Amino acid sequence: MSIVLENVTVSYQSRPAVHHVDMTFPSACMYAIFGPNGAGKSTMLKAIMGLLPCSTGAVRWQNMQRRDIAYLPQQSDVDRSQPMSVFELTAMGLWYEIGFFGGVNAAQRQRVQAALNRVEMGDFAHRAISELSNGQFQRVLLARMLVQDAKFLLLDEPFNAVDAKTTYALLEVLRQENRNGKGIVAVLHDYEQVRAYFPHTFLIAREKVACGKTEDVLCDELLLKANALAHAAEDDAWCE
Repeated sequence: MSIVLENVTVSYQSRPAVHHVDMTFPSACMYAIFGPNGAGKSTMLKAIMGLLPCSTGAVRWQNMQRRDIAYLPQQSDVDRSQPMSVFELTAMGLWYEIGFFGGVNAAQRQRVQAALNRVEMGDFAHRAISELSNGQFQRVLLARMLVQDAKFLLLDEPFNAVDAKTTYALLEVLRQENRNGKGIVAVLHDYEQVRAYFPHTFLIAREKVACGKTEDVLCDELLLKANALAHAAEDDAWCE
């Protein structure tokens, strides 16, 4: 199982945010997507999920279905005003098993509660999601991913506006999921988090700059190259 990008370009009004990218994320990988602001990191993740169309190329899910990939968007993309409890939001990770109108059986309830316990939100199961802090809400969103039991977990800047304690608690959960055979692909902007938790990094500045072992990719030479490409893209951003 793998996620394969073949010559992928994603454009906004003919302006490429991701430019002719080739990449393979293998099963059980742990990859950070890293790069300057406006480098196309979130766009690339949305293209993988099929939320944005490819102007060129294609994204292929090798030997996987949609249910095998769990996606966590940025918090700003999630509606927190819905009248829903923490348990109900977490149980949405069961959607591929029960559909829109299916009930949650006893075994599934235990899975939901276990996922909440893993992110230290077990005592908040009946709390309304509108009452949660940013950190608590992010814990619940990760619990929803855990309930889905997908082969790949894709996360888009999951630690924005989240306190340091929550950030490192959730990073440890992701590390354990990877040790259990799950593929992790996360858009991050914190250099130290990437170096500490992600053995592999994809460096992007609209185009692929480098990918491989984090200690090799996050070197001064390649980071400077990424910054230069990001600035150049502002002046010459049309896809040829």
